[in-house]
Amino acid sequence: MGRSVFITSVTYKRRPILIDNIDLLKKAIKRAQSSTPFEVIAYVILPDHFHFLINAGDNDFTTLLQRVKMSFGAYYRKREALVRGRVWQHRFWDHLVRDQVDLNNHIDYIHYNPVKHGFCNRPIEWQHSSFHRYHQEGIYPADWGIKDKNRLIGAYGEYEVSGAQGS
Repeated sequence: MGRSVFITSVTYKRRPILIDNIDLLKKAIKRAQSSTPFEVIAYVILPDHFHFLINAGDNDFTTLLQRVKMSFGAYYRKREALVRGRVWQHRFWDHLVRDQVDLNNHIDYIHYNPVKHGFCNRPIEWQHSSFHRYHQEGIYPADWGIKDKNRLIGAYGEYEVSGAQGS
């Protein structure tokens, strides 16, 4: 059974460390999945934050996220020869997905996020995303999400510069 949960987590002081250390983040995810299996439905990883949509099963998703963040922090500190120091902001954003429409909206939001933040002009150009899997499965055409074509607004755990929620 299980439930789908949308999660956003941000690095401490928004340091852009994730892309340069994406191997460590993937290793941390695999480690968490080996002890407590969960399905990653969709994801995007940006330099200073990530969005995951997971099926946590009957597991506590906060514990799963804590394991991922703690493992990444330990791997990152070791790589950078740091004895201590924060890697992540203490809090994270979560949202329990209510229905299929909500699920689809969050998947779209995740895949559009690198365009929204100006890292590319269309989601297919961003390597660190599940968009490519969805495209290969025929769910998205290659031109989906071209900059200024889509404008997703909602409660996704980020804030626009203007103060409106839903980046």
